[in-house]
Amino acid sequence: MSANICITGLGLIGGSMARNLRLNGYMGRIIGVDANPHHCTIAMYRGLADEFLPLEEAVEKSDIIILCAPVDVNCRLLPGILDMIAGTGKVVADMGSTKSDIAAVADRHPARGRYVAAHPMAGTEHSGPAAAVDRLFSEKIAIICDPEKSDDDALELITALLQSFNMKIQYMDSGEHDVHVAYVSHISHITSFALALCVLEKEKDTRNIMSLAAGGFESTVRLSKSNAETWAPIFADNAGPILEVIDTYIDKMNLFRKHIESGDRESLRQLMTAANRIGKILK
Repeated sequence: MSANICITGLGLIGGSMARNLRLNGYMGRIIGVDANPHHCTIAMYRGLADEFLPLEEAVEKSDIIILCAPVDVNCRLLPGILDMIAGTGKVVADMGSTKSDIAAVADRHPARGRYVAAHPMAGTEHSGPAAAVDRLFSEKIAIICDPEKSDDDALELITALLQSFNMKIQYMDSGEHDVHVAYVSHISHITSFALALCVLEKEKDTRNIMSLAAGGFESTVRLSKSNAETWAPIFADNAGPILEVIDTYIDKMNLFRKHIESGDRESLRQLMTAANRIGKILK
């Protein structure tokens, strides 16, 4: 691939894409767009982009535009980018964690076919260009939503790009996607944030947290270190499915509370044994 690529948002996802493009021998130019000057400096130092330009100029000089900013920013940028690339062979794709809102924005645009809705199911709790790593996407799933609405060449191009990172492709309706990620991704972050707040509220002496925290606690609260600027828009965008899963989660927590309060060990054992089934699914 020798086309020029514009990446908006050179953080964990955008920066890791840039690194993996170079690892794969990509010879074209990578043009960055980022509203944070500090991020631009770090990204240039790490070689994540050849240059940073204003959005309009970056789109003009690029063949592929990849949106890796927070999901609300991607929604705001997409119509203008589709305006700029309409009637050209250029392609724009977003890599956000929610899809229904941005899909609705795209559906209202006459150049909808030049857009591909993608979600690489990969990440860490870290953020910004300093968090970009090699092989972040290898052997992970990339979901492409509403593929029938994208032009064949646009779909093939973004599919090939994601496959070049050694990702496995799944196709899904955007609404279906948002329900699934609420259960397998978004609730994990919410519960991690909530647990961190509980511990910080009760353990005023941070030395106790540091000295008593074991592996189980650390792994459970790891996601609470995730960037609020990234995750607040995700939770707001996917409010419907997330509220549904929060209600389900609270129901299960109340079951545990009920059986703990009554001392019903057998019911507790049955709950935990039922939960153990997830281990077989995730093998």
